[in-house]
Amino acid sequence: MLKVKIVHASVFHFLIGITVIALVFGYLAYFSSSSFGQAVIKTDGVNAQKQTSIAEFSNGQKIDASGIKQAPEFNKTGSSVNINNNSQPLTMAGLKGKVVLVNFWTYSCINVLRTLPYLIDWNAKYADKGLVIVGVHAPEFEFEKNIDNVKNALQRYDIRYPVIQDNDHKIWNAYGNNYWPRMYLADDKGFIRYDKIGEGDYNQTEKVIQSLLSERNSNKGIKDIDNGNRTFPYENKSQFNSKNNISKFLAQSVDFSKIKTPELYFGNQSSSSSLGNPQGFHLGQTVTYSIPSSNSTIKPNTIYLEGQWTNNDDNVELQGDTGRILLNYSAKAVNLVAGDGDGKSQGTVYDDNSLLSSISKGVDIKNESIFIIDGPRLYNIVNHPSYSGGAHSLLIDIKGKGFQAYVFTFG
Repeated sequence: MLKVKIVHASVFHFLIGITVIALVFGYLAYFSSSSFGQAVIKTDGVNAQKQTSIAEFSNGQKIDASGIKQAPEFNKTGSSVNINNNSQPLTMAGLKGKVVLVNFWTYSCINVLRTLPYLIDWNAKYADKGLVIVGVHAPEFEFEKNIDNVKNALQRYDIRYPVIQDNDHKIWNAYGNNYWPRMYLADDKGFIRYDKIGEGDYNQTEKVIQSLLSERNSNKGIKDIDNGNRTFPYENKSQFNSKNNISKFLAQSVDFSKIKTPELYFGNQSSSSSLGNPQGFHLGQTVTYSIPSSNSTIKPNTIYLEGQWTNNDDNVELQGDTGRILLNYSAKAVNLVAGDGDGKSQGTVYDDNSLLSSISKGVDIKNESIFIIDGPRLYNIVNHPSYSGGAHSLLIDIKGKGFQAYVFTFG
């Protein structure tokens, strides 16, 4: 979905798939070159090999560097605040001599969250070899600008590497970024040598990490992984630190070709609301919604509301004590980004006219198919064992004034 500054990279998987062959040959050239003479750069989802002018790197190798830019400095003013970091304020200048992975993320985005197990694993494996991961948290929603909310997310997902809060998107703009997630790898001289948009390609990304560390460390203590087309080890869920259901959920494989429902916004942040009620969306107004009585008028991949809801820019907020959300979707997993001003709301989830079965409960579902709002974040509410069920009907009964719904995302 294209937006000003806001583009979720999962939309581009179909386009990226077209360039798989070029990507494979590009990486073979990249890693087989004894002089490390070409850098594979992804720009706006398109792979390109850029020839460069000569620059000498730390192990004495010389490569063309005219087409490789220096990693921009992290903004040190305004709303860019270092969190999850007890050392001196982070700067690219201060990190010279390290291989730096700059990861743009936002904590309520499912596309981002599915990358976290890999980042956490790389941090554990390579931090003592010279890798520094810097998470740049660039909020999508207003509640993600609250540092306390971000700190809660760091604890929830067990993120221990440094994170910078980039509320004004100053670092985001310095890098010319438009996507969540996006990873840049800078070598020990501060040159950006790799640019990855979106999910996937974890095997190749780790190979770049290892190659840059080998370049830095003269190959001491770094064990290369198999360059063949074998299954990436993380596809085996047991490889992850599955200390809780959250990490197990994030480690699940996703088949984007079988997800037929796109992410659906309640507010008008993404050019228009995904509401299908005949009452429509009216910014700043409180609207009494009713779900159409005839199933024939219920459109797939469209949100329907029941009850009194205030139409805010990036969410709808329940004004009565009860309300409903209806959606016909086609996916294996359903996630809802939700919040609550009072901290007392909850939802009861029905899928295909029944309470969720034990094998289809999302990780945030409690007994009796209920999820409780404990803060503004992403809630995994449905998690079917496979995609074989096809289309499903989702109904959420809401209790509690102040319930806020932002976006549905799918897996």
